Amino acid sequence: MSYIEKTMKSEKVYDGKTLNLRIDTVELPDKKYSKREIVEHPGAVCIVPMNTNNEIYLVKQYRKAIDKEILEIPAGKIEIGEEPKDCAIRELKEETGLKAGNYEYILEFYTSPGFCNEKMHLFIAKDLEEGEATPDIDEYIDIEKFKLEKLLHMIEIGEINDSKTIIGIQFVEKLIKSKHE
Repeated sequence: MSYIEKTMKSEKVYDGKTLNLRIDTVELPDKKYSKREIVEHPGAVCIVPMNTNNEIYLVKQYRKAIDKEILEIPAGKIEIGEEPKDCAIRELKEETGLKAGNYEYILEFYTSPGFCNEKMHLFIAKDLEEGEATPDIDEYIDIEKFKLEKLLHMIEIGEINDSKTIIGIQFVEKLIKSKHE
């Protein structure tokens, strides 16, 4: 059975720098109507920068939406007309100063499909060369490096609770294990 909701009306209520908000009136499968608040986002990338010692670079930054500092893998919004890999190269350099000799595309996923259309593209960056970070003028970022095993423990005890970071770290662990089997 199909449970597709047919859009009857769509109204943009906010047009912002990072996202837009629209309210859709939809017809449900039982022919009743409902409203859906949809956050429109152009998409983003996230990168797991890993050196030859299986150390992963994370960024620590304050996130107003949750009112605290958290550790995350580098990430950023895709600009209009920009390819995900080009965005990954740009964001990794801006946030960490790192340049990678090798980018491996891993997967894409939706961050919160219940209300947002943001698609995240995950990369692993290897063959790293350190340099000077150049974050955006409104970004205040610290860079920290951790062994993969430490990060897995930090996920288990709740010290890392950012979804893209958890997905990225656990995927790297899976890839490493599969190469040793």
